Amino acid sequence: MAFITDTRTSGNSLGQRLTALRATIVTGLEQRKVYRTTVAELEVLTNRELNDLGISRSMIKSIAIEAAYGK
Repeated sequence: MAFITDTRTSGNSLGQRLTALRATIVTGLEQRKVYRTTVAELEVLTNRELNDLGISRSMIKSIAIEAAYGK
């Protein structure tokens, strides 16, 4: 006598996992672009312009991180 056991997990299919991975990668790339753009735009400002905005040069990277990643 032969027995067939069908065990399925209630997880996502391979296609769904690949789609989620792609979305994660795209989101990360978009966030990185916002970070790079923010840093580049703030770095071209003079110290006086930054001071007028209430920003010091040491704050540029933290501001870019907050703009891109919300941290």
